[in-house]
Amino acid sequence: MGASLPPKEANLFKLIVKSYETKQYKKGLKAADAILKKFPDHGETLSMKGLTLNCMDRKSEAYELVRQGLKNDLKSHVCWHVYGLLYRSDREYREAIKCYRNALRIDPDNIEILRDLSLLQAQMRDLTGFVETRQQLLTLKSNHRMNWIGFSVAHHLNSNASKAIEILEAYEGTLEDDYPPENERIEHGEMLLYKVSLLEECGSFERALEELQKKESKIVDKLGYKEQEVSLLVKLGRLEEGEKLYQALLSMNPDNYSYYEGLQRCVGLYSENGHFSPDEIDRLDTLYKTLGQQFKWSSAVKRIPLDFLHGDRFREAADSYIRPLLTKGVPSLFSDLSSLYNHPGKADILEQLILELENSIRTTGQYPGREEKEPPSTLMWTLFLLAQHYDKRSQYEIALSKINEAIEHTPTVIDLYSAKSRILKHAGDLPAAAAFADEARCMDLGDRYVNSDCVKRMLQADQMVLAEKTAVLFTKDGDQHNNLHDMQCMWYELASAESYFRQGDLGLSLKKFLAVEKHHADITEDQFDFHSYCLRKMTLRTYVEMLQFQDRLHSHAYFHKAAAGAVRCYIKLHDSPPKSTAEEDNEMSKLLPAQKKKIRQKQRKAEARAKKEAEEKNEESSGSGISKSGKRHTKPVDPDPRGEKLLQVEDPLLEATKYLKLLQKNSPDSLETHLLSFELYMRKHKILLAFQALKQLLRLDAEHPDSHRCLVKFFHKVGSMNAPVTDSEKLVWSVLEAERQTISQLHGKSLFEANNFFLEKHEGSLMHRAAYGEMMYILDPNRRTEVVKLIEESTDNLVSRNGALGPIREWRLKDCIAVHKLLGSVLLDQEAALRWKVRCAEFFPYSTYFEGSQSSASPNSALNQICKTTVNGNSSHSLSDHAESVTSNGKVEAFKDLTI
Repeated sequence: MGASLPPKEANLFKLIVKSYETKQYKKGLKAADAILKKFPDHGETLSMKGLTLNCMDRKSEAYELVRQGLKNDLKSHVCWHVYGLLYRSDREYREAIKCYRNALRIDPDNIEILRDLSLLQAQMRDLTGFVETRQQLLTLKSNHRMNWIGFSVAHHLNSNASKAIEILEAYEGTLEDDYPPENERIEHGEMLLYKVSLLEECGSFERALEELQKKESKIVDKLGYKEQEVSLLVKLGRLEEGEKLYQALLSMNPDNYSYYEGLQRCVGLYSENGHFSPDEIDRLDTLYKTLGQQFKWSSAVKRIPLDFLHGDRFREAADSYIRPLLTKGVPSLFSDLSSLYNHPGKADILEQLILELENSIRTTGQYPGREEKEPPSTLMWTLFLLAQHYDKRSQYEIALSKINEAIEHTPTVIDLYSAKSRILKHAGDLPAAAAFADEARCMDLGDRYVNSDCVKRMLQADQMVLAEKTAVLFTKDGDQHNNLHDMQCMWYELASAESYFRQGDLGLSLKKFLAVEKHHADITEDQFDFHSYCLRKMTLRTYVEMLQFQDRLHSHAYFHKAAAGAVRCYIKLHDSPPKSTAEEDNEMSKLLPAQKKKIRQKQRKAEARAKKEAEEKNEESSGSGISKSGKRHTKPVDPDPRGEKLLQVEDPLLEATKYLKLLQKNSPDSLETHLLSFELYMRKHKILLAFQALKQLLRLDAEHPDSHRCLVKFFHKVGSMNAPVTDSEKLVWSVLEAERQTISQLHGKSLFEANNFFLEKHEGSLMHRAAYGEMMYILDPNRRTEVVKLIEESTDNLVSRNGALGPIREWRLKDCIAVHKLLGSVLLDQEAALRWKVRCAEFFPYSTYFEGSQSSASPNSALNQICKTTVNGNSSHSLSDHAESVTSNGKVEAFKDLTI
């Protein structure tokens, strides 16, 4: 580097490199300018100056200087390396790899460039290239442990575990007998466990176990050793030894569910689907009773039997499990039991059991069959459990009566208000749910979880301003709203995006959805530093797990929601594009002068407000963004705070396709993915791609109402198209005709017959009847009256449950809302929609959508009664009293607009 310079300037060049590495950028710039004063065309100095400027956020100058330096010295590996570093800083990894390869053509044995290249290849999953680069590094510097390990991991990632084992064994052959020294014992032990895991992956269980036991003294992680050993013993069929080892592991941690699962495997009592024969249940019961005597304080050993026991034995086990937790007052008890509601009959037994406990405590103050008196709080926790039980079963009237009684009994327990908030949310009264969540929040202003729960309820009720002000109570000072973005608070952004979408603000909705997508890109980027760190620290098993997690990162539920939301926004934007300036001017010209003046005044006020907010943000960032070194850190002001620029896309469907492809790749088993795909490709007139989406829907759930809708819509659309003219059109039509014969729902049937057959199969289901009616209206609009009558004749079947205080309705609130929108917006029968609304208001009295008698719109609603609630033992007061003192991390802030 700097070899073409005189000695004085060559030393200055070394100073530039050192200053860059130690982040003394001003010092480096000074040295670069000193060289360029004498040698203004020196390519390597120009490149290093550009790299230094890039670290000072002067990117345009940086790129210009680096390109100029490269132009002046195309045969310098330094210039190409710097160009690659520049691209790498901007996440342009493919371009960076090209630059590194060009640098290696000039200097093929440069270890620094090879190392940087290998990191990028691991990041981009260029596994073949990764193997080649790591091999070259090992060849150049074989006395470096990290090069051996890196070469082995590269082969493992490239699906060649046997070669990875050979490399590790070759490395071990270079070590002395007394290796490792004391300060490297942990790293060496990790390498040995990694090697054993590779042998296990290859199926060499016997050899893996032999290797593990031989190197036991050199492995520091004794728990990891035992877990690896027992895994190998089970795979080798040495179940008796495995059973003893699992018993030893349970004595170390008797609440680890995976140990119990392993023990069941060893004794031959494990089932993937959880179904057991009566004999197996008897043996399992005996096993867990024995374990219960060994581990008396273990919660898991008492909870696991509830999954496989039935009838009276289940009731007895549930009784002994629930009683001490009610006495102790464990708020999470229902969450622990909720999975049992998926087991037929167990919910009824639980209901009978809890009702008996409630009755006994209420009348005698004792549990049935017990002489000891229970503390008064036991009744309150029993009512709390019952309220959640009835909420789970959609019996909201009873659930609310129980939770109200619990609040009256002990009005100072925060969990009661949070539970009431959840019940009201499920019942359909979102404003009341938000109000009670806020009541819970005000009872403990320092609890972040309760604050977050309150914010979520407010967002569900579309109370955006209030939600933002509540959320920022737990963010840092300064630009508080952006802090939620910096903290990658994805649940908040998703809930905000859905709220904005419901309110029709597509710009802000898109902005929030795309923010979540950016967080996932940042998480992918965050793995970069671990490629070298994990090899150096030898955390190899965890490193491979992290890479596997990163490979499936975009299948996470949060990303799915964000990408699906973005696609929905773009589809809606395509269907209802924003008005152009000319259209707006045309509409303005039709207004009266007074109306025009009023609109212009509103626009001017909005512009002034936006300008003032931007100025305030600039002042905050310039005042507080100064580091200890005196360097000013200013966050760039968001150029599009309302997401308006996101709406100014020429082709919304093209933008939607980008996110749809990510969904198709990462969530192929989601019905929503293919529904969106169908809607998108039908709008783009991509017939074969729409049919492909339809086939996926039929594969996943052919009887789903949405799958049926898409099936009928597709072939109705195809049937209404003009006859094919071109060869390509004829080919498409021939493919569709051939494929139609393979669809069982349409085989030998017309669309009318297929639709009628669908109704016959699902006549008792409201949503299936609605799907039938909608498709019948599309096929024959003249039958609208018949369709509306069919939907209105749907009955809400009452399902009786053993021991239930009342029948449980099958209809769900969201389904009834969907039917109401269908009647009013698709079938265009406002009278039928009104009748449906009146009918559903009786079924769902707490629903604000249907304006039920107990909803927030009613004077007797829960929301209007909240002001009468007693809090913390004080006399009644309203939410406005709490709003006077909202605490943020110990600081009292007053803003009265937190009232609802």
